Amino acid sequence: MPSAGFSITIRISVPAEASAMGRLTTAVGAAGAVVTALDVVDSDHVRMVVDLTCDTVDGGHADRVTAALDSLDGVQVRKVSDRTFLLHLGGKIEVTSKVSLHTRDELSRAYTPGVARVCLAIAENPDDARRLTIKRNTVAVVSDGSAVLGLGNIGPAAALPVMEGKAALFKRFAGVDAWPVVLDTQDVDAIVDIVRAVAPAYGGINLEDIAAPRCFEIERRLRDALDIPVFHDDQHGTAIVVLAALTNALRVVNKKLADVRVVLSGAGAAGTAIIKLLLAQHVKDVIACDRMGALHPELPGLNPEMQALAQITNRQRYRGDLAGALRGADVFIGVSAPNLLTGADIATMAQNSIVFAMANPDPEVDPREARQHAAVVATGRSDEPNQINNVLAFPGVFRGMLDAGARSYTDAMGLAAAHAIADAVGAEKLNPSVIVPSVFDPGVAPAVAAAVAKAARDAGAVAEKDSELAEVPGRSAVLSSATRP
Repeated sequence: MPSAGFSITIRISVPAEASAMGRLTTAVGAAGAVVTALDVVDSDHVRMVVDLTCDTVDGGHADRVTAALDSLDGVQVRKVSDRTFLLHLGGKIEVTSKVSLHTRDELSRAYTPGVARVCLAIAENPDDARRLTIKRNTVAVVSDGSAVLGLGNIGPAAALPVMEGKAALFKRFAGVDAWPVVLDTQDVDAIVDIVRAVAPAYGGINLEDIAAPRCFEIERRLRDALDIPVFHDDQHGTAIVVLAALTNALRVVNKKLADVRVVLSGAGAAGTAIIKLLLAQHVKDVIACDRMGALHPELPGLNPEMQALAQITNRQRYRGDLAGALRGADVFIGVSAPNLLTGADIATMAQNSIVFAMANPDPEVDPREARQHAAVVATGRSDEPNQINNVLAFPGVFRGMLDAGARSYTDAMGLAAAHAIADAVGAEKLNPSVIVPSVFDPGVAPAVAAAVAKAARDAGAVAEKDSELAEVPGRSAVLSSATRP
């Protein structure tokens, strides 16, 4: 299906004839693309120069559309621009100053000599850094480029556009200043040491696109070492949104979390976190499947994380494949690989079944086939109903943790975030095609932030409050929490 992700603009020279525009749009449509804009750049009495913008399916399709236009009589293709690449020219984020630096007085307060007083205040009371520096509102987006989207191990430089995008989403949806930290190493010890070393500048660490099982150890060790939240979005962000979507899907089909049987495909980072959060929400019957079939304690070749997962799932010790595990199940959750199942497999599930096929770009089962048998179907795709998208979670989660001065991330925060996302879809809007709010719903991130901040404060896992900060000699006042960016 044509997508804005493969949008191109083609500059074309055409005869100045009344039929020229119609010939162009007809050719594009016949080639399977969708015209989104047509602009005349220049013209005289003989020829016109036109910019035609259209959505295509992929790079090869874009080439075929261009060739179709170039083959028309009197038409000359001058230039083809990939609009996605144009958007990335020079990167997607920048640093701007929050303060005016136009006078000597302003410079003396922002930098020397005035800044020395602030430095000494932080030296005397290190927690002041959370209030008097960017640490108050800044997150590091850390990746080694080993598990980028569906692209795999492409390294840190190639991962950078994704991390920039993540930082842009933090700012757009929650006002959080985030910065990419891509690391040219995939050694666990080195990654832990580097992040520990740069952590003083940040109020939180968002781990991103780090392959399992190394991601589990990295997260564990950083959580033990740091006094700021460490959150692996591929794990916990995904788990939060899945739980939110499942909560509402079960409301649609009138089933309860504690009563359903769940089959999950993909026992990696996301799958492990999803299962743990479901268990924390009192789901009792879960089977985890991976390439070797259903996980159980006697299955050979399991890494330590999978072995731990096998101990807490599959209570009936099923030993078969994914399709067999699916028979009679109420819920399927896929975070694995494309085209593992067919509509016939979905037909074996329980009545009013729920299917979350989230592999990208191609899901575990064709959504059209799944809808013939399941009551509710969701994917990770933006061109399908019920997109399960982490952007519903991570901006608000970090906003809430930063607002509360949280020192760690907990499952209680994840559950609070999931409930806030689910409740953002009002009962009057809930239906099989609407189980999660729009990613552009302006109420989602604030609701998630408030819920997470409350969970952090209830657990006592926060830094001291601004109002309790001791006076530092030579300093007349400390900024209050009301001045948060």
